[in-house]
Amino acid sequence: MKNSLKLSIVLLSIVLFSCSKKSEWQTAIASPDENVKIEFKLTENGKPTYLVAFKNKYIIKTSTFGSFDLKGMASLNENFEIINATSSNFNEVWEMPWGEQTEVENNYNELKIELQEKADLKRKLTIIFRVYDDGLGFRYEFPEQENLSEVIIIDENTQFKLTGNHMVWWSPGDWDIYEHLYNTSKFAEIDALSKANNPNLAQTYIPENAVNTPVTMKTNEGLYLSFHEASLVDYSDMTLKIDKENLSMSSELVGSEITGYKVKRTVPFHTPWRTLQIAEKAGDLIESLLIVNLNEPNKIGDVSWFKPTKYTGIWWEMHLGKSTWDMSAQQDMSSHTTQAKPHGKHGATTENAKAYIDFSANNNIGAVLVEGWNTGWEHWIGFEDREGVFDFVTPYSDYDLNEVVRYGKEKGVEIITHHETSAATETYEKQQDTAYALMQSLGIHTVKTGYVGKILPKGEYHHGQYMVNQYNNAVIKAAKYQVAINAHEPIKDTGLRRTYPNTISREGLRGQEFNAWASDGGNPPEHLPIIAFTRMVAGPIDYTPGIFDIKFDKWKKDNQVNTTIAQQLALYVVIYSPIQMAADLIENYERNPALQFIKDVGVDWIQTKVLNGEVGDFVTIARQEKGTENWFIGSVTDENARNLTISLDFLDPNINYEAIIYKDGQNAHWDKNPTSLKIEKLIVTQLSKLNLELAPGGGAAISLKKIEY
Repeated sequence: MKNSLKLSIVLLSIVLFSCSKKSEWQTAIASPDENVKIEFKLTENGKPTYLVAFKNKYIIKTSTFGSFDLKGMASLNENFEIINATSSNFNEVWEMPWGEQTEVENNYNELKIELQEKADLKRKLTIIFRVYDDGLGFRYEFPEQENLSEVIIIDENTQFKLTGNHMVWWSPGDWDIYEHLYNTSKFAEIDALSKANNPNLAQTYIPENAVNTPVTMKTNEGLYLSFHEASLVDYSDMTLKIDKENLSMSSELVGSEITGYKVKRTVPFHTPWRTLQIAEKAGDLIESLLIVNLNEPNKIGDVSWFKPTKYTGIWWEMHLGKSTWDMSAQQDMSSHTTQAKPHGKHGATTENAKAYIDFSANNNIGAVLVEGWNTGWEHWIGFEDREGVFDFVTPYSDYDLNEVVRYGKEKGVEIITHHETSAATETYEKQQDTAYALMQSLGIHTVKTGYVGKILPKGEYHHGQYMVNQYNNAVIKAAKYQVAINAHEPIKDTGLRRTYPNTISREGLRGQEFNAWASDGGNPPEHLPIIAFTRMVAGPIDYTPGIFDIKFDKWKKDNQVNTTIAQQLALYVVIYSPIQMAADLIENYERNPALQFIKDVGVDWIQTKVLNGEVGDFVTIARQEKGTENWFIGSVTDENARNLTISLDFLDPNINYEAIIYKDGQNAHWDKNPTSLKIEKLIVTQLSKLNLELAPGGGAAISLKKIEY
């Protein structure tokens, strides 16, 4: 289907009027439905400020922004005047090559404020607002100008002044890793520094009381807010510094110990978008595509060579200690921290890979991930001299790369390769062309990348400008070789999948692996009902669901997955990714009837509907599969049992559907009885309602297929 574009750029009337003092001006603009409104003002001393209202009630009080502390010159923060102000509207419908839905409406009103200093250098700064029905974004543009050719940013001072002491779901503003649990507290109780010493993380740096984004809030009036950023390119990741006393947040960019600054750019350039999504129902945050819409259209052209798919992999067995990444079996580390000594068997062998291929081919699973296939794993973490260790084209002697790829093609199963860089960025950068060319020659289209450990060169952080460019440049280069990237230990997702649709998924949260070895007991039952409304608002998540052996006592007696098996199935629908792993050992799937849902469930969608939900408590999501038009539903809850009634009014009218329901069995419980599962079949229609009884830490997964007579 061709992109359906309905473009209109129409000059709107804009109010630009003088107040009692000549130095102060005001402009305002509203969303297409007029519910979201922004007011821009210059104070008496020429400092930019803004306010945000929703349905005529302020949700962001007067906040300062457009203020930059610069190296080698005076700060750019006041004594401005407006030299021009224009507005326009824009409306298009564009098509996702893969995603939560096929067609995306991009409809906003835009306000452009051009500022100039009144005296001295007369430096210029432009602020762009885009206001949508579901929120807004704004960014700063440094236009080409005579007295400013290069900008070295020490601090960007963007403020978000709240209207109350909201409930907040937050993770600490770590400059090096996103893999902290989310916390729930009132805004004035946020204490990110208390999370600084985490024994489960190999690298962590939290310099002050700040939170990462997305950060989600609920006001006393029941309104939901999500703060984030979009189109993070050649800039530093933004954390948000907490001012408890004034109920305010301000941008705190990730820095560099090497350079001493946050961002260095040549003029002209623009910053990422600072975003605020607004919803009256929690589920509307999940359905919002504001972050993606604020990114530029596809720059790499046809990506039909990438096919959304389910995959198995040589991965979970290493986390359990059944096998190892390296051949020497001298290591005793997981991908993040020292663990119990493994059993000493190399996982990525030709024989083992073929077993995974056979299983995948027999169960409608399109790919196999192979980790530990390449040389270098003996010296990859915990060593300062990691540069030059990994070789991304040379397999271990017990892994015949060409034979595995050949066998996969014979069985109709693709290979997903793995590039663990151990955060040695220069080594990976030097080998990328060779490694991607090898993949292209073999017809391998997907790579999982990893950046475990402290960044080399020493003094850079995972989320600073240096690494933002490393991650983004890898995606751009990979596209030239028809390679898609699933990044682990990544920068945050900011919607760049629209611009570079070969950036397909990423980690960027506490994933399933923590359940295998974390000393704190793994991810609690509330984890995923929080993630759906926080991290997932940013974009796809490679969470690796589908663990059936919940307790895995054979391998780790002190660890387990803290959900029921029904919830593991539901995650294929609830947590979105165009690649979804059946993560367990393949022997744990054999002869288990729950495997049928994994065989059936889709990964690419026509549309998505959030049927209910509350942040941190529960959520139910329905998605319609592209190609088959089958529907799938996933519902998950926290540690509390719930009875939820859902309507199937989204189904086609006058059609009978077969519903196969995988639900928590009698006395199911995430800890006491996690594998209790009941499967039932029903005939349903658009008029039907289903009652879902979710056990503590439980869930339900439903497939809905039209009955052909």
